[in-house]
Amino acid sequence: MELAQERDAGTNVISPAGRVDGSNSAEFHEGLVAAIADDDERVILDLGGIDYISSAGLRVLLLLAQSLGGQSTPFAVCSLAASVDEVFRISGFNQIISVYGTLDEAKAQLAN
Repeated sequence: MELAQERDAGTNVISPAGRVDGSNSAEFHEGLVAAIADDDERVILDLGGIDYISSAGLRVLLLLAQSLGGQSTPFAVCSLAASVDEVFRISGFNQIISVYGTLDEAKAQLAN
C-alpha cells in the first residue's frame, strides 16, 4: 500500500495505490490519519490507483468520513476504477460519501 499526497490551496489530495483488504486495512487507516492535518480545509481521496477494496477498506473510509464530518471538513473520493465503483454502489457508500468522476470535478465541487 502506497500513499502519495499533494496539498494545494487548502485541499489535501491523498492518492493511495494497490489493494485495500483485511490484510492491510489497519495500515491504510494509519496512513490516511497521518496524512491529514488539522488545518486541511478539504480532503479528497483519489482512488484511481486502487484496483480492489474490501469491506475492511470501506470501513476505513467510513471512519475517515465520520472523523472529517465531525470536524466539518469537506471530504470526497474520486477516480474510482469500475470494480471499486461497483462496490461503492452495491454497498450504498455512494450515498454516504461524495463520489466524483475526476479529481478536477472533486476539487471544483468541494471548493464551493
